[in-house]
Amino acid sequence: MEDWLVAWDDPDDPLGNVAHIAEHGLTPEEVEDVILNSSLAFVESAATGRLGRFGFATTGRYIVEFWDVASEDPYVVYPVTAYEVPEPS
Repeated sequence: MEDWLVAWDDPDDPLGNVAHIAEHGLTPEEVEDVILNSSLAFVESAATGRLGRFGFATTGRYIVEFWDVASEDPYVVYPVTAYEVPEPS
C-alpha cells in the first residue's frame, strides 16, 4: 500500500467527493483499494491531466479513479472521480 493519505469530504455533503463517487455506484473503500495499491501503474487523464489508476477493488469491481494532490508533505490525494469500467481483455 502507498504511504499516502486520502482526503474525503463529509458523506452528507451533496457536492463532495464521497457523494460524487456514490453517484457512480462506488464506495470510498473501493476507491482507496485502487488509489493505495502501489503495484498499479499511474495513468493520466487525457481530458484533465489528472493522475489516476485502473485496478480491481477488493469487491472484484474493475474501476478507474483520478485524484488531485492536496498536499505534498504528508502526501494527501483528493479523489475527484471514479467509476467502474470494463475489465481489460
